[in-house]
Amino acid sequence: MVESFSSKRAIFPIKKQRVFLFQVKEISSLSWNELAELLKISNRTLSDWKREKFSMSFEAVKILSKKINKDIPKNIEVKDSFWYVNKGAKNGGFAMFKKYGRVGGDPEYRKKKWREWWESNGKFNTKITMSKSIRKPDFSKNLAEFVGIVLGDGGISLRQVIITLHSEDDKDYGKFVSNLIKKLFNVPVGNSYRKRDSTINYVVSRIELVRFCVDVLGLKVGNKIKHQVNIPDWIKKDKKYAIACVRGLVDTDGCVFTHNYKVNGKVYSYKKLAFTSHSKPLRESVFNILKDSGLNPRLVRDVDVRVDSIKDMNNYFKIFGSHNSKHLMRYLK
Repeated sequence: MVESFSSKRAIFPIKKQRVFLFQVKEISSLSWNELAELLKISNRTLSDWKREKFSMSFEAVKILSKKINKDIPKNIEVKDSFWYVNKGAKNGGFAMFKKYGRVGGDPEYRKKKWREWWESNGKFNTKITMSKSIRKPDFSKNLAEFVGIVLGDGGISLRQVIITLHSEDDKDYGKFVSNLIKKLFNVPVGNSYRKRDSTINYVVSRIELVRFCVDVLGLKVGNKIKHQVNIPDWIKKDKKYAIACVRGLVDTDGCVFTHNYKVNGKVYSYKKLAFTSHSKPLRESVFNILKDSGLNPRLVRDVDVRVDSIKDMNNYFKIFGSHNSKHLMRYLK
């Protein structure tokens, strides 16, 4: 069976792989993200190729050469994947046999030495045995708004808290969310861009934050719809917290839109607000908080909570406000 090109590596002379990639970028006018997308590889892999940490696949060289309408470089050597293994394995095996009289060492001896290390040092190493700490803030309006954001466009796994926002429409709001998390918990916030669906994930990888969200804040790990999540009681019992939480929910899972209608041939239009959720308890809590704040919301099609009238729209932005410039621009336009 003929081996596919995708399993072969292109071995460039030193520093020439980097030159080739930068030449492709310049001629094609594509960004690094776009080149990675073209090759169906991660940005990390492309970065490793630029640094010549790893050799490129021959298939990638072909694709890029075709993209810039150039011949495949003449100075490369095409080798099978892991071409270096046989040579390295032979040399390594010979060295091991010379030193220990066997290949692979003594597994029982390795276990014994590991146990000795663990008892004398390993189990006392906090970097190994302890998860990284976070600041654990008291209940506040900011913390309640964070809960609303997580209940809206967030998710919690066993090790991470992730907020997913639109990469363009929510660009400014993403900065607010990231800064809010840093301010509350004193943790770094990573982000990853998904070009396919134009979203950015704001990610905190802290087991301690997951525990805090579950044990203290009352949130749940896993599918929010399956769990039929709701606003925690500590928030619903305090009006200021409830308002902040709804603001976080609407800023993430809500929208401001224009309603148009005709009367006697004349077109009228005004703004409306909708919060959408497939969790019945969450919709009902948002409805009740809006109503307790003097608005006249209504439930629509078992998925939406709507604010309809001009007066209620004005009161919503006066009482609840928004940290999402997308909503403010649509409301004020």
